[in-house]
Amino acid sequence: MGKLFSIGEVLIDFIPLEKGVALKDVVSFERAPGGAPANVAAAVAKYGQKSAMISKLGNDAFGDFLVEKLEEAGVETDKILRTDKANTALAFVSLKENGERDFSFYRNPSADLLLEADELDENTFGIGDYLHFCSVDLVESPMKYAHKKAIDLMNSKQGIISFDPNVRLPLWNNKQDCRNTILEFLPLANIVKISDEELEFITGISDEKEALKSLFRGDVEVVVYTQGGKGALVLTRDSEYFQHGYKINVVDTTGAGDAFIGGFLYILLKHEVDTSNLKAFVEQHGTQLLSFANASGALTTTKKGGISALPTLQEIKALIKENN
Repeated sequence: MGKLFSIGEVLIDFIPLEKGVALKDVVSFERAPGGAPANVAAAVAKYGQKSAMISKLGNDAFGDFLVEKLEEAGVETDKILRTDKANTALAFVSLKENGERDFSFYRNPSADLLLEADELDENTFGIGDYLHFCSVDLVESPMKYAHKKAIDLMNSKQGIISFDPNVRLPLWNNKQDCRNTILEFLPLANIVKISDEELEFITGISDEKEALKSLFRGDVEVVVYTQGGKGALVLTRDSEYFQHGYKINVVDTTGAGDAFIGGFLYILLKHEVDTSNLKAFVEQHGTQLLSFANASGALTTTKKGGISALPTLQEIKALIKENN
């Protein structure tokens, strides 16, 4: 069976103990392991498939904490390097009453951005493996070029490549740099996961159907379009499937999108889907994929944090059963 490799940031989210307070007014926080690619790797591992993280952390206590938490989640950490040249990334979050977030990042640069392309082992990936990445670590840095090498290496093994832009504008010099970089990397993926909040910004197209259609460029075969509590849509060039979301009590939306795509990739890995049958599998099992992914994402919002809030496989199955 294949393994999911996530490349990018591993960081600590400092989450406020109170909701509805501006970040400048938050008195106390609790720490939670996170970083979008790490959350995805943790979800895949927790549900029962192999996953590994490719990144770099500081030689500090926060780095130790993150490695420990990833290993507890079942994620392989031997591809995480350590450095004295920068600290582990931190993100401070404030929560609105509805569970939505506001971020303040501490990384100038952080250790993850210092991962060099030549630090990636040429023999890292095997046949049947997947690669998942986001846009946060595509800012101009050594890590951007580590991503390019990882993508080339995965292509040499004909593995599935998944991209979730996961737009975080405060981390970019300007909006256009962010958009241009996303558009540069988007055609390199087989699966693109995008939210309703990101679609127009990335595509520059206001009409939803036209915007989604425009994402099918380069190697893109599957587009997953998330719409918050409303549900999600999965599209190929020839079909689309919609699945309503689950009604739950939202505490914190941190990591919900990561848990969603983690659940989606877990199902593909479980069925040993590869680039030769990806489109056909999605067209045949679109409803199953979205039901599981929606449940994974929804249940993650009922607790605080990303990795620490991930549900169990049993909880996901129970939620799906309750709603059938």
